[in-house]
Amino acid sequence: MNFHWFRRIGLISLLGLSALVAACGGSDDAPPADIATTAALTPELSILAEALDAADLTDTLKGAGPFTVFAPTNAALGALLAELGITKEALFADKDLLTAVLTYHVLGAEVPKASVPVGSPITTLQGGYFKIDVVGSDLVFTDGRNRTGKITATDVDATNGVIHIVDTVLLPADKNIVQTAVALSTSATPEFTILVEALVAAGLTDTLSGTGPFTVFAPTDAAFAALLEELGISKEALLADTPLLTSVLTYHVVPGLVLKADVPVGPAITTVQGETFTIDATLTITDQRDRQAGIAATDVLASNGVIHVIDKVILPAP
Repeated sequence: MNFHWFRRIGLISLLGLSALVAACGGSDDAPPADIATTAALTPELSILAEALDAADLTDTLKGAGPFTVFAPTNAALGALLAELGITKEALFADKDLLTAVLTYHVLGAEVPKASVPVGSPITTLQGGYFKIDVVGSDLVFTDGRNRTGKITATDVDATNGVIHIVDTVLLPADKNIVQTAVALSTSATPEFTILVEALVAAGLTDTLSGTGPFTVFAPTDAAFAALLEELGISKEALLADTPLLTSVLTYHVVPGLVLKADVPVGPAITTVQGETFTIDATLTITDQRDRQAGIAATDVLASNGVIHVIDKVILPAP
């Protein structure tokens, strides 16, 4: 896959060119320092450097690596404290949480801007994943909790890797696929109340709460309402027919982690149910009964996979 990245000349000045020059030794001719030292010498990354010390990660990021670090600025870390409603001291004292958050910003390889797979899952040292997209003139990441932020500077060289600067702290996922669906079903604009009921009725909640990863094409409440009318049955009758319900639900699940950028367009996609469907370039699904459904939203991230929202329930062969 060819990934097209654009260059944003001058973005590094957002952090203060002089600070970054100093971090690399104070001279254009001086060699760069390691990642931890670069953070410690860069004023806008001073809280990150403190956090690395508190989590006992400084020596790790002084090591051979190579690493890629998405480094949040002081302003980003300050915003996180406000978001979580805790003090810096409380965050630093919670070593497990701090370590999970910090290692979620680190990749175990050197990945310069030109090599980052746009739209595909990026696996971190913490074990979770996030993604990066090009949105207009910005590089935007989506973290495991579906929060977004911008990459404001890229390719800050270090002796043991590379640093990219971010304006928002990334957080690893705290919900699996079922928990994410439940949260969306109880939100101000619920979409998945019937899907959650159906998963419970079919005894699939434990499966989709497992390690995975899974890719779920999740029908909305409106999609289920349309299916009930199409089949001429009540919701209660559908939920009571466990074999049919299980067949339909597992037909919406694909093994593996397949984000929008990696969806195979054209070839048959095999589901957990065993049968296939296809997706065309317009993100239209054609099921085994030659019925079509549109993918209304993509890449809702979860700890054990991803959810794509669809506007019609797809059906396996009769």
